[in-house]
Amino acid sequence: MAGEVSMPSVMAVDDQVGVRRLLYEVLKEEYEVILAASGPEAIEKVMAQKPQLVLMDLKMPGMSGMQALREMRRLGYDGPAIMMTAYDELDLVDQAKRLGVQHYLVKPFAVDDLKRIVSEQVGTACSKPSEMIH
Repeated sequence: MAGEVSMPSVMAVDDQVGVRRLLYEVLKEEYEVILAASGPEAIEKVMAQKPQLVLMDLKMPGMSGMQALREMRRLGYDGPAIMMTAYDELDLVDQAKRLGVQHYLVKPFAVDDLKRIVSEQVGTACSKPSEMIH
């Protein structure tokens, strides 16, 4: 329809179907939610659909979230990313910061925290599409 404003898009990447379903249910009212089950699938979808934000599991079989994000950056995706992890690994946190990751969610996370951080990051992405904070 003329004048209809499209919702911002968020890509949720996790190898566990239950986590993807939760993320979809929590975010679907405010965002177009794109789901991916692996790093390679996420890279393909990010390049095709250009979401405003990527919400990605750090630990996935095959290609980790870190490897996938590194490849997305190499291919030109410069949007914000939030990493989800059940692990507290400082070396990975430092690596992710170098890739522009500003926020982490430690599983299990509170739904309210997820919504707040996604909202903040999407707002930043929409107001400053080409600016990265390091």
